[in-house]
Amino acid sequence: MTSPPSLAPLLQAFFTDRLVRQRQASAHTLSSYRDTFCMLLTFVRDRTKKEPSKLSVADLDAPTIGAFLDHLERERGNSPRTRNVRLAAVRSFFKFVALHDPAHSAVAQRVIAMPAKRCDRKLVGFLTRPEIDALLRAPDRSTWLGCRDHALLLLAVQTGLRVSELTGLCCQDVVLDDGAHVRCLGKGRKERCTPLRKDARLVLRSWLDRRDGRPDEPLFCTARGRRLSRHGVVHLLDRHVHVAQRECASLQSKRVSPHVLRHTTAMELLRSGVDRTVIALWLGHESIETTQMYLDADLEMKERALAKTTPLRVPHARYQPDDSLLAFLREL
Repeated sequence: MTSPPSLAPLLQAFFTDRLVRQRQASAHTLSSYRDTFCMLLTFVRDRTKKEPSKLSVADLDAPTIGAFLDHLERERGNSPRTRNVRLAAVRSFFKFVALHDPAHSAVAQRVIAMPAKRCDRKLVGFLTRPEIDALLRAPDRSTWLGCRDHALLLLAVQTGLRVSELTGLCCQDVVLDDGAHVRCLGKGRKERCTPLRKDARLVLRSWLDRRDGRPDEPLFCTARGRRLSRHGVVHLLDRHVHVAQRECASLQSKRVSPHVLRHTTAMELLRSGVDRTVIALWLGHESIETTQMYLDADLEMKERALAKTTPLRVPHARYQPDDSLLAFLREL
């Protein structure tokens, strides 16, 4: 008599019990883990000709997971960072397996031990002050959508909120009295308040009057009143960057995303002399080391440091060609 497949009930319990009930994972985490296992189970089905509901934990051993990760990079064109995100989801599941199904602990431990792939760390992209001004002038503020887009872009550049935090704002999250600020629920379910400058306060007050929404309604919505999505923010940003490129030629060589606006906020704070511990609190970073990448990207700060150094007193010398016989031997 064959034993029933062991993967399906474990995977269902992992999502419903571990992620939803115990950890109260966010919708973004759930969707990321869901997509990972949909791709993984489809990959294993194509390899083994077994339906996902009939797979066992042993079918997802370390060599299979390794082949799946290679498939993501070679066939789907994913970057090493995306590969590592998928691996993190798989390892989280197998930690759950090791705890709830000791019979497969050996398979689980081999998968958990799989290392993340090292990848190049690129400099962060950000906008200069002329580029920011050109972008903020791009929306047509005589229209309802233009007012919305201008308020969203100004708030994004000044506060450095993540795109998920921007789209999650409600009208009641903006406080425009003394000590004007905006409240958001950030990464890791951490609530934080970010102060607003006078220009942002005036723009948001004008937008709230024009928005005329209830306190629990989304601050930034579509023309039909629905909450603006991540793709909607990307679309409107691309549209206004295209307009701003006519005024500011340097934008033509930059890829501007919502996260670049967040980097821009950090660079503005850094250039204003704000300590990186404060920048970390401002952006809602879990670790201060995450803020270090902004110090690495500030070329002007490095140039100012270089200007304070004394040039090396290296004597000038004329180049002397090497001996012809030695040059011949070295070229062999």
